[in-house]
Amino acid sequence: MRARHAVKNAAAKEIPQFALYGENTAAENAEFVHIELIETRSRLHNWHIQSHTHPGLFQILFLFGGEVRAEIDTDIWECAGPVALTIHPSVVHGFDFSKEAQGFVLTVNQNLLFDDASGAHAAMFSSIFVEPLALDLSAEGDSSQRIEALLRQLMTESSWPRTGHTLMLEWLARSVLLLLLRLHSDRRSADRSGRHDFELFSHFRAAVEAHYKEQWQVKRFADRLRVSESRLNRLCLKLTGKSAFDMIQQRLMLEARRKLTYVPSGVASIAYELGFQDPAYFSRAFKRQTGMTPKQFRQQASADAMEHKSE
Repeated sequence: MRARHAVKNAAAKEIPQFALYGENTAAENAEFVHIELIETRSRLHNWHIQSHTHPGLFQILFLFGGEVRAEIDTDIWECAGPVALTIHPSVVHGFDFSKEAQGFVLTVNQNLLFDDASGAHAAMFSSIFVEPLALDLSAEGDSSQRIEALLRQLMTESSWPRTGHTLMLEWLARSVLLLLLRLHSDRRSADRSGRHDFELFSHFRAAVEAHYKEQWQVKRFADRLRVSESRLNRLCLKLTGKSAFDMIQQRLMLEARRKLTYVPSGVASIAYELGFQDPAYFSRAFKRQTGMTPKQFRQQASADAMEHKSE
């Protein structure tokens, strides 16, 4: 991680509160989501953003080029892009950017995170805001590219409102937050299990995704990954509580459930598509996993769909 933390003994002072930096009140038609380029405000202030808070607004700074010296409460973080900094509304923060720093500032109203009655959204996203984070994006090529692409879509959507504008902004913003959440979750899993073990597990998941329809046995996956079956099983049990065989079957039956729900093919045809030589064996395996035969599952899925249509 290229964020360096150092305690700063700052003199007590009144911290300004802004809607967005430099704006004392939010616009009357403000969306729950706001995005802008780092340069939009920073260049106006000679690349210096003084310490402030923004009540009710969660903020993520995405730095893809250049450097930033960030004051986060009483700490100083020195970061080089690509990195994402997450900031809770109560956190005092300020930035000094290198000239022509490149990236985005995403601001999300608290209502976007707490708008579901069950509290599921708040519980899910809390881990990336409960304390300030500096998430290094340099080692996460795919995630970094996907996040940057979504941020550019957010910029396009915010500059040219069309039908469903507000919903599109919210969906895109939640997608960005979910990718950050996955990245943070994967990083914590790697820290708990050890980087090498986590990379091995990630390669196993990718191999399962590529070959589950071919009905590979655990030994073949282990041989591909150049580890023993016992080690692969121990690793899967450690990280998921499931054996390698159970993980393979779980992915296979997920695809079976999707096909039974959305594809009108017969059960036997689906069994063959999933690599089963005997449809009867497929039905038994499916029932062990779901508690229903494929026919019962399809009937239940159809009944649920009709019920939703009538609501």
